[in-house]
Amino acid sequence: MPVSSIYDYVPHHRTKEKLELGTPPVKVSDQLPKGNATARFNAWFAVKITNGIGTMWCAYAFAALALVSLPSAINSHNPVVLVSWISQTFLQLVLLSVIIVGQNVLAAAADKRSEATYNDAVAVLQEVIKLQDHLLAQDKVLERLVDKVQDA
Repeated sequence: MPVSSIYDYVPHHRTKEKLELGTPPVKVSDQLPKGNATARFNAWFAVKITNGIGTMWCAYAFAALALVSLPSAINSHNPVVLVSWISQTFLQLVLLSVIIVGQNVLAAAADKRSEATYNDAVAVLQEVIKLQDHLLAQDKVLERLVDKVQDA
């Protein structure tokens, strides 16, 4: 019995895909709709608005805008008006932009992690392919040794 017949290597379907297609890592931007024109436009428009609102400069501008009405809230001498100004005017305007900035930073970090994981997986795949070649070479040597032992 030849040694090479004791094991038949069958690559995993994901390994085949990776070797044949070389697909890049998935990024957040890859998740945008690619369907009909309306879905693409809505996604494009939402991203444009998010990129505009999601800056610290916009947060600073919103803070300045909110501060315009602060003297009026203070002069009302009404705690409800002051609490209302803080919660409905300042926090909502400013925190909206700050949260979007944070989400953008987190999305970029997720893309970096995804790419690092992808690169690690490709490296491991290449190492495993080398190991398979090494094992096949050993199988050939073992097969020759078995043939010599059987002939003796």
